[in-house]
Order: sequence, then structure tokens, then C-alpha cells
Amino acid sequence: MDALLVGIDVGCRKHRVAIGMPDGHLLEQFDLTHQPAGFDDFFKRVEKQASLAKLPVSIGMEGYGGWARPLDEMILGKGWTLLNVNNLKLARYKEIFPSPAKTDAIDARKILELMRLRPLLPQAKDILNEVIPAPQVNHDMKLLTRRRRQLVNERSMVTDRMYGNVQSIAPGLIELTGSISNKWFLNFLTSKSSFDQLMRMHSRSVEKIKGVGKVYFELIRRWQKSAILSTDVVMMGDMVIEDAQRILTLTTNIKRLEKQLDDLLPQSQLATTIASITGFGLVCSTELAAEIGTMQRFATEASLARYMGIAPLDNSSGVFTYIERVCFFKKMI
Repeated sequence: MDALLVGIDVGCRKHRVAIGMPDGHLLEQFDLTHQPAGFDDFFKRVEKQASLAKLPVSIGMEGYGGWARPLDEMILGKGWTLLNVNNLKLARYKEIFPSPAKTDAIDARKILELMRLRPLLPQAKDILNEVIPAPQVNHDMKLLTRRRRQLVNERSMVTDRMYGNVQSIAPGLIELTGSISNKWFLNFLTSKSSFDQLMRMHSRSVEKIKGVGKVYFELIRRWQKSAILSTDVVMMGDMVIEDAQRILTLTTNIKRLEKQLDDLLPQSQLATTIASITGFGLVCSTELAAEIGTMQRFATEASLARYMGIAPLDNSSGVFTYIERVCFFKKMI
């Protein structure tokens, strides 16, 4: 690789940097603090070495995003080549070509070694992938879709927890609803400050609960007449109400994120193309476009399929052979 090589071992507070020449000569090593002053010092050092060597700059980093941000964005802003180091494959490489020890300095030099071998060694090509910036709208969608997925997972966890608690303190209450996450049911659970007050609510108060119509009103009144509460309601009743309020809040936040995604989707050519495929809705289209980023990252349709985990790979054992057959995204290539 005919370029000034820079290897960066990423950490939460500081990063270890190694700068070397294409022939393997190590120029310098230093710690880069994750602060503005540290970033300034890093760019001054790299620019000085690049100027002396009269070579373009190629940088390999562990991770793209996360602790590597905003340094990775600043590097791309300089127009330098940025290679993302696959940590799992790097670990495998270290097992094949072991180092005498495991330190940040050794890891940074190991990245330099891989960068020198990248044009020749297939394993190095797999470990180091060039970062190609995605359109800003796809980057924004990635932030939103990943946040949405976190909230959806959290809502599922809270819902499962609340289900068990309601079953234990109020037998028969869950049978009133087809789903414990139904909004009218959550509104009912959060309509009073303590759980035992629910079974004593006046009919006029029940009628005022948002989402409770004639059918659910009758079901609630029937439950109130025969309700039996566990003694654990003293402690767990407040927990159920808190969880119900949390589910309502999470649902509101998820819908807000989906509204933002709906506004962004028409601005993304990739997301619009995916959405035109039968069966792809808002969430799937924006998540796929966000994670793909740009089609320029993939040389072939097969490489995209492998990245998405939908390649028809052979899964065989003994006399049994299974090949998963899938449809490739031909419209996106």
C-alpha cells in the first residue's frame, strides 16, 4: 500500500496511534486523548509525517462509530482513506499470527502490519474494509432506526415483566384484553395512583378512561365485582402502574421516531427503492437503507447478500445438505 499508514487502537478515553511507512518502518507511536486538543495533536502529527514522506494517508481504526466517533468523521472530512478493522476477524488473525503480548501499542502496530499485507493477504482484505461515507439522510436514519429498535426491545421487556406481575396480583384481569399492551388497558391501569383503587372505581370514572367503550366498560365492571387481589398488591401494585406508564411513554416515543423516519424516507433514494419492493414497509425499508448506507460499499450482489445475512450458503452435515434459498435485492444493484 503506497501510503503513509496509521493504525489506531480505539479506547473509551484515549486511543493508541502507530504511524509507519509502507516498507514497515515505524515512524512514531503515541496516545491520542479523546478530546479536542488530542484530535488537533493527532492531525498535526499525521500531516507532518505525510508531508515529509510525500505520501497520501491511509488510516486503519478499530470500529466505525461508537468510541471512534467523531475522530472517524474528522478523518473522512480530510479526504483520507479510512479502513474499518473487523475486531472478530482481527482476533482470529492474532490467533494465527500471535503476538508476544496483548497491549494497545501492539494492537496498533498489528493494524499497521495488516495494512501492509492487505494487497497480498486474503485474510487482511477481510479484516480491513474501506469506509465509504453514506448519504447524510441514510446516516440520520441509522440513528433513528437503531434508537427505535432499542425502545421496541425495552417495551417488550417491560411488557413481559408487567404481564407476570399482573397475573400474580390480580388473577383474571389480563383476560379482559386481547393484548396487555392495548392502550385502553394501559390507560385503565394508570387511571389511579394505587392498584387496589381500580376495583373500586365508580362507573362514571371508568367511562371517562380513554379508549374504553361499551364492551370494555362491561368487562371492567364484571371484573370489579369478582376481583380478588393478592397480598403482594401492596408492593407490586405500584410496580405495575409504573410499568404501564413506561409502556405508554415508550409507545409515544416509538411513534415519534417512526414519524421522523416517514419524513426522511422520500429523501433517501435507497430507502425509496427498497420501499417499492412488495412487502417492505416503513420500518424495514428505513432499517435496511440505514444499515446498508450506500451501495458503493458492495462490489457485487453476492457481497450485499452476505452482509445482510441472506446469502444461500451451504449448511451441510454428514449426508444432509440444506441450502437456504432467498431473493436478492436486484432492484438495488
